[in-house]
This record gives sequence, structure tokens and C-alpha cells, in this order.
Amino acid sequence: MNSKLVSFFLIILAMISIQFGASVAKGLFETTGPTIITFLRLYTATFLLVLFWRPWRSQLNSKWTKPLILYGVSLGLMNLFFYWSLARIPLGLAVALEFIGPLSVALLKSRRPLDFVWLFTAAAGLLLILPFHQFSEKIDLIGALLALAAGGFWAAYIIFGQKVSHSENFGAVTAYGMLIAALVVTPFCLAEMSQFTWQPSILLTGLAVGVLSSALPYSLEMVALKNFPTHLFGLLMSLEPAVASLMGWLNLNESLTALQMLAIFLIMTASAGGTLSMNYKASPK
Repeated sequence: MNSKLVSFFLIILAMISIQFGASVAKGLFETTGPTIITFLRLYTATFLLVLFWRPWRSQLNSKWTKPLILYGVSLGLMNLFFYWSLARIPLGLAVALEFIGPLSVALLKSRRPLDFVWLFTAAAGLLLILPFHQFSEKIDLIGALLALAAGGFWAAYIIFGQKVSHSENFGAVTAYGMLIAALVVTPFCLAEMSQFTWQPSILLTGLAVGVLSSALPYSLEMVALKNFPTHLFGLLMSLEPAVASLMGWLNLNESLTALQMLAIFLIMTASAGGTLSMNYKASPK
């Protein structure tokens, strides 16, 4: 089978896995809170990745040290801020707002008029979501801001993830990056751990969340990025808010209003349009 086609299916599977895992995690928030779930997710994912990839058997070139650390830090903070936002707003909206980060960074580097159209399209979607006008739906503003912050860390994750994906030991890089991410979120969890009751059912669910939301999708993305054009990867990722909205509806009974669905559509359109525009600029004349 064509390597690009395989990568296509791997990316789609990664999207479904990560959003299904997020919906499972949110179902535990009333019992554990988002910070503890982030802790369980990242440490179970780290354990599984280390067990599978055995990174100690690979010697990484020192040139990957800095981007690897930045990759891990951005990965950890992206997860933490996203889960904090997810405790306050629906899954589909959280993912759509998170998209604003990497999309804005990409489009603001451009000077083409068409790219400003995509930027304004994303801004229109953002304004429809935020509670700043009489037509907006009720939404937790702090939750929305946390999702936007997660988007900023997501942009950093993409930048440094693409750099370390070129390492000859991408499995080891993924495992070490997840370990760094887990260590980054640990200080935020210390205050809550003393009040948390460690139950086997919660630990097992945390293990499932770690597999579905971190270990599996991040490994699939690392593999896919080696054989899949970056612009097509970005185009496929534009579907993620729709996948998240579907998972929120199926697993959490989260329903969105027509205005919120329009906002998500605008952000997805801006993401897809921006990706195609950047590919056009990169193409030879």
C-alpha cells in the first residue's frame, strides 16, 4: 500500500483516538478533576511509550536535545491547559478555540491578501464563540481563554514536533518527549494528590486515556509525519474540531447551538484555507 495512503489513515485514526480519549477523560472530571487526569494520562502514556520504544537502547544526537526539551514542555502545558478548559466548556468548542493558536501563528507570517481573509474568517469564528456580544451563546470565558492558551502551546508542539520527527530514532524521541511533558505537569498535581483517593477503576481509566489520547495518537502522528506532506497533514487536522464535536455529542451528550456550529465551521474553513494557501506559496512557480 502507498506510504502516503497509510499515513492518511494513521492521521485519521490518531484524530479519532485523541478526541475519544478526551471525552473519556472529561467523564472523570467530577471524580478526579482535570489536573489529576492530565497527570494520569501523561504518566501512563510515558510508561507505555518507554516500554514499547525502549529509548535507552537508542543514542540520540545532541543536536536534538533543545528541540526535544521544548517539544516535551509544550506538549505537557498543551495537555494541562486543554484539560483545564475542557472542565468548563464543551469538547468541540475547546478544540476549535485551541485551533486558533497554530492557525494564527501560521497566517500572521504571511503577507498575501488571501491569507488575511482566512485570518479574519478564524477571527469571526472566535468572536461568535466568545461572550462579547448580544448574539453570543453563554460560555465560560475563563474556559475559552484556557483553550486559547492551549492553542499557543499546540503551535509550539507542532513546530518542535516537526523538528524532532526528523530524528532517526523517532520512537525514542516520542518517549522522551512524553516523559518531559509528564514531569512538567507534576508540580501542578502535588497539591491535589493528598486529597485524591486512588481507586483501581480510576487508575484503569487513566491508563485507557493515556493510550487513547497520548501514546497511540502521538506515535501515529510521528510515524505519519515522516511520509506525509506537512500541508496535507495540516489540512486533515482541520477536521479535528468536527471530530471533537461528534465525540462530545456521542459520549458526553454535549449539544452545540447553531451559532456555535457556525463558529466551528468558520474556524475549520480558515484552517483548511490557510493550509492550502501556504501550500500554494511553497509550490514552485
